[in-house]
Amino acid sequence: MTVSVKHGLVPIIVANRRFYEATYLLDEIGHNLGIDKDLKQCFPTLYKQIQSIAYYLILESDSPLFRFEKWSLLHRHPFGENIPSQRSSEIFADISEESRNHFFRLQQRRNQEDEYWAYDTTSVSSYSQTLRQVQYGKNKENDRLPQINLALVFGQKSGLPFYYRKLAGTIPDVSTVKNLLNNFQVLGYDKIKLVMDCGFYSEANINGLLGEHLKFILAANTSHTFVQQQINKVYDTIQSYENLDEWYGLYSSTVLTEWNYQQERPYKQDVLTEKRRIYFHIFFNIEKYADDQACFDRKVLDMRKEVLSSKRDPSVLCSDGNLNKGALGDFSVLSQSKHGQLY
Repeated sequence: MTVSVKHGLVPIIVANRRFYEATYLLDEIGHNLGIDKDLKQCFPTLYKQIQSIAYYLILESDSPLFRFEKWSLLHRHPFGENIPSQRSSEIFADISEESRNHFFRLQQRRNQEDEYWAYDTTSVSSYSQTLRQVQYGKNKENDRLPQINLALVFGQKSGLPFYYRKLAGTIPDVSTVKNLLNNFQVLGYDKIKLVMDCGFYSEANINGLLGEHLKFILAANTSHTFVQQQINKVYDTIQSYENLDEWYGLYSSTVLTEWNYQQERPYKQDVLTEKRRIYFHIFFNIEKYADDQACFDRKVLDMRKEVLSSKRDPSVLCSDGNLNKGALGDFSVLSQSKHGQLY
């Protein structure tokens, strides 16, 4: 039997295998949140590359960008091709302030209008000697390295971030509020509710927030004299049945008081002083109080033994390494102004 053989070009089928589970999940998240649509509208020529780089940074957070090529060969992603490290730097440089703010505005419109916006900052240590914003400052991790600060705003209900800002490492937390408010005005946000921790508690910040008639929630450290004065008003009455929150197991009470508001007026070269109404929401944790009281008693007994034996034992400390802070240390404080709240 004769078998005929065809001569000429023979088609070659190339098969490869790529992972698609994690990137498919990110695709669906981006589609449901409208991130892909907003990126396409703001960055029509770069949006797929931006998505792919973002996927890589999420899934390979400990890997540098020059390893993107290997990751790209093993994973399916929006751009579908390799993005060299140099090209990544060019993409970052092409993202303008205007287009970024446009993206923030589009994302904010998709969030719930009645939700609170939580705002906080963090510091990231760096060995970089070329970034101007990397400077020595108050390092939250106690690293002896220069740092860059990052500010983030996200919705309290949705949990979705829609604004961030890089800050120089020397700028303290309390100095970023004014810049944040100015940026919000540029973005066109007029109804602002801020939630901040005790790192933002200062007279200048509170005066600035009240002066802008903003709604805000701010944590207050119980070591401040003004805060202790408000706690003393309910110190003897807060442990009552009417003040018990069954859900959280805490005693709570609200104090209506006045804030000594001050506003510098350069055009008049004077300082406006007036009273502003605020509300302090005070919480008492009886379980923590009992633990702290027991720790205090043990510490006193240990100190008594040291005195009687004339031998110093530096290893004797409370569980938190400190002497009991007293009854005020068991309180959490929230304060609400006429236009907002302070925690």
